Amino acid sequence: MFEITDTQKIGVGLAGFGIAFLFLGVLLLFDKALLALGNILFIAGLGCVIGPRRTLSFFFQRHKIRATVAFIGGIIVVMMGWPIVGMIFETYGFVLLFSGFLPVAINFLRRVPILGTFLNMPGISLILDRLAGDSNRTRV
Repeated sequence: MFEITDTQKIGVGLAGFGIAFLFLGVLLLFDKALLALGNILFIAGLGCVIGPRRTLSFFFQRHKIRATVAFIGGIIVVMMGWPIVGMIFETYGFVLLFSGFLPVAINFLRRVPILGTFLNMPGISLILDRLAGDSNRTRV
C-alpha cells in the first residue's frame, strides 16, 4: 500500500468541489462564475493530487497538445464570458486528454456495489463497452 499525503487529500477535495461547481454551473444554465470557479478548483486539485511537475508534463505531452489547447482555451473562453462555447471546447479537450483513463474508470465503476449493477445492465453495458473500447470483456 502507499500512503496518501495531506496535500493529495486536499487535492481530492479541491477536484471534487471543482466538479461539483462545474455541474452546478451547467445545471444553472451555464453560470459563468460557477464554471470559472469549478475550472480553477479542478485544475488546482489535479495539481495537488499528482504534483505540479507531473501535471505540467501530463498537459504538455507532444501528442496531447491539441487537447490541452482546447481544454485551456475553453477555460479562457468561459472566463471571457462565453460559457456555452467555452464548455464545448473544454469538453472536447477533456475527452481527448482523459480518453486513455476512461476504460480504467469504467471498469472500476462496474465493481462498485450498487452502481456496478446498474452499469452491467444489457443496454448500458453495451454502450460502456464501446466507450471503453473493450469489445470482449469478461463478466464477473
